[in-house]
Amino acid sequence: MGRGAAEERPEDGSSVSDEEWARFLREAGEGHGADAPKEPSADERERRAGRTARPAQPEGWRTGPAWREPDGRATRRRRWTGALGVLLAAGLVVVAVRPELVTDRFGGTGHAEATAPLAGAGAGDVPTLKEPFRGSPAAGWADGADGIEVPGAEAVAGMTRQQVAQALDNTKKLLVAANLDPATLRGEHPRAALDLLDPLQPSGRGALEKALADPGPDSDPLWLFSRFDPSEVVPAGDVVKVRGTLTYGKGERAGEMRVHADYTFVYPVVKAAPGSTEVARTVVRRQMTLALHDPVTFRATPGKLSVLRMDESAGNDDCSRAHDGFLHPRFTSDLLAGEDGGGTGKAFDPYDRTKPLAEQPDWCGTVSRT
Repeated sequence: MGRGAAEERPEDGSSVSDEEWARFLREAGEGHGADAPKEPSADERERRAGRTARPAQPEGWRTGPAWREPDGRATRRRRWTGALGVLLAAGLVVVAVRPELVTDRFGGTGHAEATAPLAGAGAGDVPTLKEPFRGSPAAGWADGADGIEVPGAEAVAGMTRQQVAQALDNTKKLLVAANLDPATLRGEHPRAALDLLDPLQPSGRGALEKALADPGPDSDPLWLFSRFDPSEVVPAGDVVKVRGTLTYGKGERAGEMRVHADYTFVYPVVKAAPGSTEVARTVVRRQMTLALHDPVTFRATPGKLSVLRMDESAGNDDCSRAHDGFLHPRFTSDLLAGEDGGGTGKAFDPYDRTKPLAEQPDWCGTVSRT
């Protein structure tokens, strides 16, 4: 995979040491496939600088009263890294593998995510058709598209304020069409979402078109789209809870701006069998990097978005099922019947938004709650 601008060390205040960075470049050049140096945590940076560590997060933010023992449901993680737009004179550039060196470090204008603690729930709070978010931290989150707030636009990376505003608006439209549109959720072809992506990027829109037509482990529409098999489950009501952030800034090359979306969607469902009343929830978090390219510099369609990276984690998605392009929630009745959802390893809280998805421990782990 070509490296291009990914080899350049970001000038963004990174505290990765010169020795660590040099070792990474040396090992990568020797073909060892080394991971980029991991950015130290905030507490570690403060310790190195001799400053007093920040107070601990309020109870409930990570592991407070809402944390429970694993309930047997699985969480599945997916990742896709695509190619940037093709420079007319310089060939192909590929995004670096480690997200902390590429995303969330734009230095641009964005909407900061609130750091208030998540609401807790007792173990006896069981969701119902009337209250499908009962017992969930998402009960107080925004409904649907209202949870996707677009930051104010400013000119950046040679793009006008109007172009930046269009890219941000189109990113919101993409998130809505891919994760909230009822037709998409019931497995229909997400044409409205695809039409926002650049058709000149085969590894973006082209890869997603292929994944929709022929799903598989290396070609999965769930990279971008939330889809349920309507023969298995149907929505429990018409509300999806949403929380997240949308930020933007300049890219690595002239004529490129990047948009980073980090959103969690909570879907309550019931089995499709007539008379079903048991509610289960699937919690999907997406971290996505998109780009708007100047057609003068890149081979790109004006106003269309290119996909640079997609990370997705689905809490309560049956890992034992084949890669068929659908999410497969498990119900308490399934677990009591002894059906295995395939999850293993350390429990993962799907509501924890304090860490990047790349730090989730297992590709197919277990969830602590849904």
